[in-house]
Amino acid sequence: MSRISVRGFAVASATAVTTVGAVVGVASGSTPAVDDNNFEAAAADTTLLADIPAGRQAQVQTASLTQQADAQASAADAAAKKSAEESARIQAAKDAESKKQAAEEKLEAERKAKAAEEAEKKEAAERASRSSVRDASSFSAQGSYSVAEVQAMARSMMPADQFQCFSNIVDRESGWNYKATNPSSGAYGIMQALPGSKMSSAGSDWMTNPATQIKWGLSYMNSDRYGSPCAAWSFWQANHWY
Repeated sequence: MSRISVRGFAVASATAVTTVGAVVGVASGSTPAVDDNNFEAAAADTTLLADIPAGRQAQVQTASLTQQADAQASAADAAAKKSAEESARIQAAKDAESKKQAAEEKLEAERKAKAAEEAEKKEAAERASRSSVRDASSFSAQGSYSVAEVQAMARSMMPADQFQCFSNIVDRESGWNYKATNPSSGAYGIMQALPGSKMSSAGSDWMTNPATQIKWGLSYMNSDRYGSPCAAWSFWQANHWY
């Protein structure tokens, strides 16, 4: 096995290194420039290869190319891993947004369902209240009536949610006295109808039967003029008459 001289080794080694660099450059798509300084530096850096037989220079080149390929493969793997991590992050963000939207839609659906249920309960209560309303003719005639009895009549003749409004007006008009008479205007009864005789449309006993007066008063408040006792009360608050 022959060996090369120190000077010859430097030249041969530099040539081998230059050849390896050229091959690597070609593989990566670039052609490195070679000058004297690079040549001498390459020769200096390869002094440790002096004991490598000249016939193994091709193996050195092959090993260098393999190392280059391994480095490129590692870089490609790292890039692929980074890309996969970014894709996973984006997908996780999308999944989180989808879950948030689904939760909000669920809450909205539950809110609407609850509102619909409450509306149905309210409607059912109003239907029950309306169905329990008594007519004036269902009360037996008496010689006289206390305030409590007249109020009980009124409460049973209208929906529960309208009684307080009705009561507010009657409190101010007559104090629940079914025989109350205004000496100046002639208004009469708990409703202070003017003239009192207009209550005859509800019954001929309008002067002595508070149920007949209440019936007339409800008809008046529920008409197109107001629509309900509570609407009539709102008008009374603004004008002090109805």
